[in-house]
Amino acid sequence: MPTPAELRRQRRGPGPRPSEPPNVELPFGRKNYILFGLAALVILVGYVALSKGSITLAPILLLTGYLVLIPWGILAK
Repeated sequence: MPTPAELRRQRRGPGPRPSEPPNVELPFGRKNYILFGLAALVILVGYVALSKGSITLAPILLLTGYLVLIPWGILAK
């Protein structure tokens, strides 16, 4: 009984093997992910402050997270 690898080879045919996929670079680096994490933390703290009834601190934190840190994390090189 043929092994699964042999069955795949038979289905694929005797042609050349497919080439390896090109080395793709990740779109974001370490700095970007640190900024995304910081943004998530600031947004989380903003929602916690909002649930506690803070009408000054919560909007500042949420706007900072959404309008400053996330775009900065996307655009930073």
